[in-house]
Amino acid sequence: VYQVFESVAKKYDVMNDSMTLGIHRVWKDILVHKMNPSPGTLLLDVAGGTGDIAFRFINYVRAVRERQLQRKLKHHQDLSWQEIFENYQEDKSDSLGDSQVVVCDINREMLKVGKQKAQHLGYSKGLSWVLGNAEELPFDDDMFDVYTIAFGIRNVTRIDLALEEAYRVLKPGGRFLCLEFSHVSNPLLSRLYDLYSFQVIPVLGEVIAGDWKSYQYLVESIRRFPPQEELKAMIEDTGFFKVDYENLNFGIVAIHSGFKL
Repeated sequence: VYQVFESVAKKYDVMNDSMTLGIHRVWKDILVHKMNPSPGTLLLDVAGGTGDIAFRFINYVRAVRERQLQRKLKHHQDLSWQEIFENYQEDKSDSLGDSQVVVCDINREMLKVGKQKAQHLGYSKGLSWVLGNAEELPFDDDMFDVYTIAFGIRNVTRIDLALEEAYRVLKPGGRFLCLEFSHVSNPLLSRLYDLYSFQVIPVLGEVIAGDWKSYQYLVESIRRFPPQEELKAMIEDTGFFKVDYENLNFGIVAIHSGFKL
């Protein structure tokens, strides 16, 4: 698995756009909106080397902070222009409200791509990058408010260990969110999806990334991944409460959610 992602890292974003016709961007937006982070949230994004979830998290928190700031200024109509300006500048300097996102990935090449993207897009504050294994996270117990893993959990060797680690590093009251390819329930759509996956995606991998085998593996890993109800049961067995899932695009992907109480 490590070799697969090392070989596709540089073309990962291009291939995601090609394989999903760009819809993966919408799925990731939905995940962050479902998270609904507030300023001060400490997020751990596992297997998030390319930074897609981290950047969305930062944008979301910044937007929330901006709305808070505007509401605050409306309630201070009696202040002078100078006082309003100084207050605005002071609050604006802390655009994340102490929020932090830690991106953890087992693959150095994926982290390298993510860091380059962050530099190019101007993300630096509130963002850190850690090399680490989802099955043995290099963090203390009860550290994070939210744990996310997007299109990563199907690639860990032991899903049960990854879930246990997610539970361990979350604070009591913390939330687990997993976005992953899942199982399509509609028989006709399922057949069309299989046809596309096995006949088209490896070809795209060869044409765009020069790598048939890695994308053949990615397709096969999706088919081997537990269906929605089975993954839900695994998350509950780990100790999470209020576990549910939302199917997107007829179950092509699903977002599983649970809380550590």
